[in-house]
Amino acid sequence: MKSKPKKSTAQSARSRPYTLRKRADQVAETRRRITEAAVALHSTIGPAATTISMIAERAGVQRHTLYAHFPDERSLFMACSGMAMARDPFPDAARWRGLEDAGDRLRAGLREIYDWYARNADMAGCVLRDAEHHALTREVNDLRLGPPLAAVHAVLGEGLNERQRAMLNLALSFYTWRTLTRESGLSRNAAVAAMARAVETTRSASGPS
Repeated sequence: MKSKPKKSTAQSARSRPYTLRKRADQVAETRRRITEAAVALHSTIGPAATTISMIAERAGVQRHTLYAHFPDERSLFMACSGMAMARDPFPDAARWRGLEDAGDRLRAGLREIYDWYARNADMAGCVLRDAEHHALTREVNDLRLGPPLAAVHAVLGEGLNERQRAMLNLALSFYTWRTLTRESGLSRNAAVAAMARAVETTRSASGPS
């Protein structure tokens, strides 16, 4: 019986990059599945209630495989939140700076943010709820949403007095959007108009109460 001819050195050298690429693709696919599973669970039962075992089962991997990609919960949370934000980034406040009228800036900002809340209502609701009592959720949420929200406050709050800034803070809240649209049935435009008017007509902190 003839033995199979051995691969030449040149053939082995050519096959090595292919093997490495295939392995890298498999690793990336496994990481993607794990991250997708975390996003799905965080959007339904919330980060605080999600366990490593739940994520591994949903991703179709063993726990040791998950830990090979994400050695701790924080690294997994960062990957999960990063994927969610990459798919639908929080509105960029820099786009509104070109609007000279403060009222136009305010309405443009609220429209974009309320649209973002509508698209991400399940995830935002679970994350913000859990952030009140779950330290890791709060930390990652602050890292992801803190900077863009600070930029929003800087752009939309320019020229506002203290009370108007307080009203702006209320207008930008996810819970305000949810109360106005999901619970009270206002349209996006009606909710924007109501909160923009509330910000613009709030009296000065130095005026009568």
